[in-house]
Amino acid sequence: MNKLELQRAANEIRKGIVTSTHAAKAGHPGGSLSAAEIFAYLYFEELNIDPKNPKKPDRDRFVLSKGHTAPGLYSTLAQRGFFPVEDLKTLRHTGSYLQGHPDMKKVPGVDMSTGSLGQGISAAVGMALAAKLRGDSYRVYTLLGDGEIQEGEVWEASMMAGHRKLDNLVVIVDNNNLQIDGSIEEVNSPYPIDKKFEAFNFHVINVADGNDFEQLAAAFAEARTVKGMPTAIIAKTLKGKGVSFMENSVDWHGKAPNDEQYAQAMAELEKAGEQL
Repeated sequence: MNKLELQRAANEIRKGIVTSTHAAKAGHPGGSLSAAEIFAYLYFEELNIDPKNPKKPDRDRFVLSKGHTAPGLYSTLAQRGFFPVEDLKTLRHTGSYLQGHPDMKKVPGVDMSTGSLGQGISAAVGMALAAKLRGDSYRVYTLLGDGEIQEGEVWEASMMAGHRKLDNLVVIVDNNNLQIDGSIEEVNSPYPIDKKFEAFNFHVINVADGNDFEQLAAAFAEARTVKGMPTAIIAKTLKGKGVSFMENSVDWHGKAPNDEQYAQAMAELEKAGEQL
């Protein structure tokens, strides 16, 4: 896809995030919106996947380590053709397969059930190590929140990844600088994030604007050239990106828009889509 097509895909992903959380009257829009470009680039450009055959053995694996941003992943999977876009409106409803956190046994295209912060990267490291042991060619990608990396398990997994030289692993940190109750600097600062991953023997790529497709494309292209060590992409993003009243606001970490807010958000996204 070209840049314009990717921008349109990200905008549609944002519409799905707003629609699903509004329908659920719950969910996590802020960190889903900040990662819309990352989701779009992965699923429309980077990953070797097939919506018609979600379990194909040689597929690249993706693990949403920050599992609470399931609305972003679900919207992306729907846009990519894994299941109907209309189903996004069933988010968190009783009986729906689209629950608050991804379930690999129920959702087509989900490779790992996640939600307990820190555990997703551990599963991703296991998948990457399994590929190495079996001689398989697939790559493994995992998306973490910057608040999530306050979890010790993240660094245990990173230690193993660096030790085993897992150059088929790409760890992406959605660095929007906000977590559930404040800025990550105020709560428990993980900065400097890049230096920490370097200390665990990662090749680190800093992306100044993780909502810019050209910068993301360059980062993922560079990651593919790295041999003998895992890669960490630290992407600075804007929490709530694309919806004016949600942008850079901690209030929208885990809150759904009401009817009036939904109408405003969708109007903004419709206008953004028309401009593309």
